[in-house]
Amino acid sequence: MNESQLADWHERALSIEIELGKTVLGQAHVIRMLTVAVFARGHVLLEGDVGVGKTTLLRAMAQMLGGGYERIEGTVDLMPGDLLYHTYVADDGRPRVEPGPLIRGGDALSVFFFNEINRARPQVHSTILRAMAERRANAFNREYELPHMLVFADRNRLEREETFELPSAARDRFLMEITVEIPEDPEVLRQLMFDTRFHNVDRLLGSLLSPLLSYSELNRVAEQIQRQIGASETLQRYAMNLVAATRDPGANGIRLSETDDGDLVRAGVSPRGMSMLMQAARVIAWLAGRDHVVPEDLQAVFRETVAHRIVFHPVYEMQRAHLLDDFMDQILAKVSAP
Repeated sequence: MNESQLADWHERALSIEIELGKTVLGQAHVIRMLTVAVFARGHVLLEGDVGVGKTTLLRAMAQMLGGGYERIEGTVDLMPGDLLYHTYVADDGRPRVEPGPLIRGGDALSVFFFNEINRARPQVHSTILRAMAERRANAFNREYELPHMLVFADRNRLEREETFELPSAARDRFLMEITVEIPEDPEVLRQLMFDTRFHNVDRLLGSLLSPLLSYSELNRVAEQIQRQIGASETLQRYAMNLVAATRDPGANGIRLSETDDGDLVRAGVSPRGMSMLMQAARVIAWLAGRDHVVPEDLQAVFRETVAHRIVFHPVYEMQRAHLLDDFMDQILAKVSAP
């Protein structure tokens, strides 16, 4: 792929953000992070309140990509096989078995939405995590290739009854964790309440330009982005220092009130997380029209690619929501940028 072709993809990526902005108002940062995930080819954890537009946004993204979209709801009685097949009794009274949501779209599947993944049991998590890592699944005595699939998993953060939180090793498989909040702008809220365009999701999605990308080419484009966007030695040292601060905050002068600095963090960013941080930063640089990464690119994706990989000591893990923002802020403030 030459520079002209990559520049064309750059323009189309920005067009996607414009179109997505027409479906979910007041979520420019979320849309930018989803665009980064698409071009970094990384899976995403989503967290947010009910009814903030996560499903609409993902349906619109799948429409932009031109690939298949599938969704499954996490429930306490969901079984691993429910991802792969479903059974029913046909009109003739005989049992039938059909492919499930993970494999029925075959290699055309581009977006798989696992809603409320923390309501599903660990056995189900294992099945989807394996499909994420290998981009393939086995069913009906054959192997189904899923080369273009990105998994977006939503965690219910309001209701904790009958939930099974993802362990740290599972969270580390996701490129990002993106929080989708209710917009604060009164004008945005007024439009969402009174503008009838937003009252019918199907009609709203039907008004978008689509598809703007070819899902089957994204892997090739993503690889080219990673090859063409450079990172200087100075930038590399800065990235390494940011990562080191997640493992040994005390050595970087990071102090959180009411915590023992030497016993705050049990695990920082993994080598896989380090790689994903740089992949995301390169995409940010590409979207900005640069051929090299600058410190601001790392800072732009640092929270989303790093925060969910931090494991606090059990004493402090219960205060995670309270401590994490301050922890991320201090790392970015106290690690000197070139």
